[in-house]
Amino acid sequence: MINMVLSPRESAECISGLAKHVTICHDGIEKATDLILECIQKETFSLSSWWKKNELIPQDPTLTSTLDWIFLLDTLNFSFWADKGKAYKVTFEGKTHTGYWSLCAAVKRAIKDGYNIISPDYYSTISFDTLAHIFRSDTGTEIPLLKERHKILIETGKCLIEKFNSTFSTCVTMAKNSAQNLLKIVYENFPSYRDEATIDGHIVSFYKRAQILVADIWLCCEGKNWGAFEDIDSLTIFADYRIPQALVYLGAMKYSEELQIKLEKGELLENGSRYEVEIRGCTIQVCELIYQLIKAKQKEGKVLQSLNINLILIDNFLWEYRSHAKEMEHVPFHRTRCIYY
Repeated sequence: MINMVLSPRESAECISGLAKHVTICHDGIEKATDLILECIQKETFSLSSWWKKNELIPQDPTLTSTLDWIFLLDTLNFSFWADKGKAYKVTFEGKTHTGYWSLCAAVKRAIKDGYNIISPDYYSTISFDTLAHIFRSDTGTEIPLLKERHKILIETGKCLIEKFNSTFSTCVTMAKNSAQNLLKIVYENFPSYRDEATIDGHIVSFYKRAQILVADIWLCCEGKNWGAFEDIDSLTIFADYRIPQALVYLGAMKYSEELQIKLEKGELLENGSRYEVEIRGCTIQVCELIYQLIKAKQKEGKVLQSLNINLILIDNFLWEYRSHAKEMEHVPFHRTRCIYY
């Protein structure tokens, strides 16, 4: 019998039912839901504000180069957490950036310096030394997993050249306005996007970077043109290491004493380990429950039905919330060094 790979949503339900080290807390789900709704109704956070407010992100959704930029960034969007005292930082035009934004800043700097880094014709043959120079940091700390990033760029660039006419826009066109079609094209053709694991004999998937890639196109295009995905609400949240940290802080998830001790010690959790799979799966499931609760409140008339809320907005809110809530620093996040998130 061949075990089929469960979709991220199916995987989350399966994992949460099998979890031994992560508990879903419904009181915390209510609290998180109320917080999200409060911020959205006060218009302190929206889909358009998240994308439009940063000068490091391309703003013209009509250009194929914008799609190639988004694809490049999401292909490299992984493993930005820093070991203590070894932060990777990039300064561009007077502003210093960390985390995901340091990657954006490095790419902007490279383009300004004359490197055609968003072109697969260029990065499919890029040398390791050139890539190291492009991603150089202010601190002397090398960007995490640089060798893996180099390998992935060459592999990805060659695939785009050989199968998709040297541009990711070909993939988007082939998807025919379907988020699920585009996801399938991405994880079937680009190995670094195959974010899967096994738990108790079940093959589960998260597809964090593949899903965020589709969401970024949708956000950039405001659901139009390239981003007119008719099934955009079929996406789950994007299971990383910051969203669960926010959910634990809000009381929507709780860790077993055994797992909590490991996190407090800063122990590395292996990609695909039960601890890590449970954290990521339950993160998706908790956000699914938050989304369902919001929809129920809208149906009951307790929340404006005109509010366009989906899991992309919930994910982006929690990610931004974690970035700005300094009081959350005491909540340990799980440390897994891998190419998937």
